[in-house]
Amino acid sequence: MHALKKVSAGTVFIYALVTVIVLVCLFPFLHIFAMSFSSNHAIMSNLVGIWPVEFSLNAYQVVFRDNTMIHSLLYTILMTVTYTAISVLLTIFTAYPLSKKELKGRNVLLAFFIFTMYFSGGMIPDYLLVRNLGLINSVWALILPGAISTYNMIIMKTFFGSIPDSIKESARLDGCSEIRLLFTIVLPLSTASIATISLFYAVGKWNAFQDALFYISDQALYPLQLKLYNIVFNSMSVEITAQEGMTDVFSNITAESLKAACIMFATLPIILVYPWLQKYFIHGVMIGAVKE
Repeated sequence: MHALKKVSAGTVFIYALVTVIVLVCLFPFLHIFAMSFSSNHAIMSNLVGIWPVEFSLNAYQVVFRDNTMIHSLLYTILMTVTYTAISVLLTIFTAYPLSKKELKGRNVLLAFFIFTMYFSGGMIPDYLLVRNLGLINSVWALILPGAISTYNMIIMKTFFGSIPDSIKESARLDGCSEIRLLFTIVLPLSTASIATISLFYAVGKWNAFQDALFYISDQALYPLQLKLYNIVFNSMSVEITAQEGMTDVFSNITAESLKAACIMFATLPIILVYPWLQKYFIHGVMIGAVKE
């Protein structure tokens, strides 16, 4: 028999600490999950822990009561995919030239981008710009204003700069143009970083609703988060629910139960996507953090 491998006290402490952190992060999610499936009485009596009490689907019935909910979900998925694709392309096309040390004025251009991380025009100028461009009540109002993130661009720039120059020089000696070099050599080597910034862009757009609240008044263009926000807001307003004839429906649930159901409905799709990108996410962040 092989002797049992000794485990140091430091290793035990690290595993214990990680376990505690995981539980601290997991318990609130389980509590929200349990509340979304619990009865009104159980929630009001503060009996719900991490498991549903007096199982009930009333909250989800209210969420799906709106016939346009599925339309809003599909619309948000399409918008998120479009936004992510455009943002990733713009980030790559910005980061790649800035990663080249021979680019004249590179530091000045980079300073302009970094400046936007600390200072912005403000909410009112942003709205006036979107309005003057004719983007109000348009899906492009949710895509174009935040189509590129300086933080994500810096991650990509750092990664591009970490690719050995010998690989690029060998390609150039074989007659490879800059465009071909980017698409056939640099991007295939950058899968981890591309997946990382794609996840950043997708999660950010999926969770955003403030821009839709400002720029969108057409209910057919409501993204999922704004749709769920309106449902929760209506559940907390007796006057509005009475006007819409939904008082009987909301009387069977609490606002907390409805909030929990909305959180689960909005969170589940992105949770299902994350495990597929997790390995790229960790690898990409580590590589993108390497200093030039």
